[in-house]
Amino acid sequence: MRISEIKPEVWKMAEKAEEMCRERFNEIDKIAMKNTMRVMEAFQDNRVAECCFAGTTGYGYDDMGRDTLDKIYAQIFGTEAALVRIGFVNGTHAISTAMFSLVKPGDTILSVTGTPYDTIRPAIGIEGDYHGSLKFYGIDYDEVSLTAEGNPDYEGIKAKCANPKVTAVMIQRSIGYDIRRALSVREIGEICKVVKSVNPKINVMVDNCYGEFVDVIEPTHVGADLVVGSLIKNPGGGLAPTGGYIAGKKELIENASYRMTTPGIGGECGSTLGNNRLMFQGLFVAPHVVAQAIKTAVFCAAMMQQMGIETSPGINGERNDIIELIKTGSPEKLKKFCAGIQAGAPVDSYVTPEPWPMPGYNCPVIMAAGAFVQGASIELSADGPMREPYIAYLQGGITYESGKLGIMMAVSAMLDE
Repeated sequence: MRISEIKPEVWKMAEKAEEMCRERFNEIDKIAMKNTMRVMEAFQDNRVAECCFAGTTGYGYDDMGRDTLDKIYAQIFGTEAALVRIGFVNGTHAISTAMFSLVKPGDTILSVTGTPYDTIRPAIGIEGDYHGSLKFYGIDYDEVSLTAEGNPDYEGIKAKCANPKVTAVMIQRSIGYDIRRALSVREIGEICKVVKSVNPKINVMVDNCYGEFVDVIEPTHVGADLVVGSLIKNPGGGLAPTGGYIAGKKELIENASYRMTTPGIGGECGSTLGNNRLMFQGLFVAPHVVAQAIKTAVFCAAMMQQMGIETSPGINGERNDIIELIKTGSPEKLKKFCAGIQAGAPVDSYVTPEPWPMPGYNCPVIMAAGAFVQGASIELSADGPMREPYIAYLQGGITYESGKLGIMMAVSAMLDE
């Protein structure tokens, strides 16, 4: 089905959905304005100029754009330093690099939001037996689950942090493939307070993927020592072609740079190959693009409500990342929803997504992502593991208008089914 063939009844549903979302959209726009001001000030304070957009080759020594972008990220996140590199192949790579910056053999790293996202588990060593994992290097792992209500277990965190071997705490802000809500920056701040009250030397790292610019502050503004994310998610604004970032304490950033390249070289090397302009421009538009993605998610919740399908968050629910859970309830409906999202994409719209055994996952996963940047989840996409209760995880939408059309295509596909 083509966009022009969307059924009249779906257009009527969309009109009603936007009326339901109007007040929420106004709130989202206000957050976008505050975040745009923060980004603009960082650009101006660090004297961004045309010369910052020139790329380097080879070793990449004295890359002015790369070094300036590091300073801008540090200012935006309120940290001492940052490492922003196209050499990070994905968010998992950046997170793994950050984890290694926090620990040494014999230490324990503690997850306080339960078992981490699927692709992080092999890097830790809690799934598989991979050369080079934290476990391989003699680093132990422990975890504290969230409460039954999905809240941080502060008493459990206190008890685990009393272990003198615990030198690092990791927090997964977003939901991954869990059935829970994303944590707010306020809650992350409370976790940091609890951890530091037991042992001030424990460093707290936050997997910030999908959460940047959703709020007007970031985890490092409330006590986190490191934040990590992917540039093909929120902060890349749909323009960055690849890469990731780590922002935090100077010493920890230096440690991470040695893991990213090699000890003794760190962040001094790493050519940008002409990609600086895209990373600067992507960050510049990121607050607006994130707002578009959140509006798309809210609109989706309104459309699903009319169909009697449960979502999380709801229209007026608290949003701490860009992800929307659609509880389809069956493999057929999950496939139909993803097929509709794919049909509403600007790229590969003629393709029908099918589940397949993706690397890093323990079950087949279906992914709909007709994106200009492969795998860019700030662009409209939907995916989900083919396991009960068959949830579609929707994220992205670099313009609200295109996101709206994608949701309408998904609704049409589900109605056909």
